[in-house]
Amino acid sequence: MTTQFLKAAFALSLLLFVACSKDNSLVSVDDGISNHSVSNVPSAPNKSISTEIIPWGVECVGGGIAAPDKTAWIIDSGIDLTHPDLNVDLTRSISFVKGSSSPTDEFGHGTHVAGVIGAIKGNGIGVVGVAAGAKLVSVRVMNKEGNGTIAAMVAGIEYVGANGKPGDVANISFEAGSSLGIDNAVIAASNKGIRFVIAAGNNATIVSNSPARVNGDNIYTVSAMDKNNLFANFSNYGKSAVDYCAPGVEIYSTGLAGTYSSLNGTSMAAPHVAGLLLIGSIHSNGNVLGATDGIAEPIAHH
Repeated sequence: MTTQFLKAAFALSLLLFVACSKDNSLVSVDDGISNHSVSNVPSAPNKSISTEIIPWGVECVGGGIAAPDKTAWIIDSGIDLTHPDLNVDLTRSISFVKGSSSPTDEFGHGTHVAGVIGAIKGNGIGVVGVAAGAKLVSVRVMNKEGNGTIAAMVAGIEYVGANGKPGDVANISFEAGSSLGIDNAVIAASNKGIRFVIAAGNNATIVSNSPARVNGDNIYTVSAMDKNNLFANFSNYGKSAVDYCAPGVEIYSTGLAGTYSSLNGTSMAAPHVAGLLLIGSIHSNGNVLGATDGIAEPIAHH
């Protein structure tokens, strides 16, 4: 298979204590995705529980519900395996990154996604996830620069399809240009009852990239909004692909080496919906305001 590069579907906001590549938007020449950046902004106001924090996005979608018996597969840059605020399933975690057998995160993106989904509640530290305490499986397909290959991504999705069970949720927060291999892998795994939640992308255009363009009964593509329910100006859109809108601006979550950081992007919106699927059905809490295409997408809520 021809080697092609993917990029994590997030726009950098304020990154605390996490060292990232100078170019975290590297893509292949055939990707056709333009770079996008967001100016530094302060963390959003957060509701406190003792010394824990409920990030505004988790509160917005009605999350923060304990779900220790549920499983989320994080197909990403890995997870910080020893982060004290994350319940990582070490047994099933795996790496498909060439030259790196460890599923641990060296970039920070996957760890941030994992915290939005399932950061532990009631431990007196950090943040609370939407499906608090859920089992988080690291399926590492991106290297320390936040890049990966189509082959690694397909292998990661197929691994989830082979090892997941109906009712599990897989989160994909990356963009991959146009890849039928990735699209077909998502469809095949979702047909087994595993729910896939996919970031719409951050190019302020109609969704056309893999795998966000894929549709199916167990496939959910997610756009981003801010704390005022306003559609994020960087978010991709499109009635034919996007199912829900969710918080994706100034999202505070877990980072490398036991830290925490704020990031922007549809990468951060998708895990809110992934968490919701773990704790029950998704309902709508009204519609997003100011949608770029004029179509008011439903705001995901428990």
